[in-house]
Amino acid sequence: MRRVISGWLLHPAAKPLLFLLCLAPLASLVWGAVTQTLGANPAEALIRGLGDWTLRLLWLTLAITPLRQLAGLPALLRFRRMLGVFAFAYASLHLLAYGWLDMGLDPGDILHDIAKRPFILMGFCAWLLMLPLAATSFNRAIKALGGKRWQALHRLVYLLALVALAHFIWMRAGKQLFVEPAIYGAILAVLLSWRLWQRRRQRGQG
Repeated sequence: MRRVISGWLLHPAAKPLLFLLCLAPLASLVWGAVTQTLGANPAEALIRGLGDWTLRLLWLTLAITPLRQLAGLPALLRFRRMLGVFAFAYASLHLLAYGWLDMGLDPGDILHDIAKRPFILMGFCAWLLMLPLAATSFNRAIKALGGKRWQALHRLVYLLALVALAHFIWMRAGKQLFVEPAIYGAILAVLLSWRLWQRRRQRGQG
């Protein structure tokens, strides 16, 4: 069975299919905005939807390595970069939608809102942390930085995930909605615990 799944993952159509799957939520949100089916507050629905998919894609990116090792499917690694880049794309669209639909693209109002509301500040910090990761997600960047420095830089993804989770919890806390943040938090706790366990095991073997 593992061999069959590996064959699917290595199929030439696998990456284009993942690309289309990652685009599907955006297409759905845009279609909902065009057809006015996003509910009573379409601007909020669009902003929240883009933010939700940012988190989902970021969590999937973090889950690739554990799944690859636990399931014995090294071919999963070839999808991590695409998921990470899409997470950044959705985060950028989330930020753009907030700046445009909520703030009218007024830089002064945006900066004032970032300084005034902590959860907005957390979201902006999360996007800033994503910038160097997205900018160095290509082969040329890996060669330019060197493997060790590139890996050290990309460990920022764990701090990024914590800041993004803080943004999400803070935002939902305003409406007393804690179930979804708790689920995301539990998943992240498992992923981070696995990472720490792996590092300790490697040190023990060294």
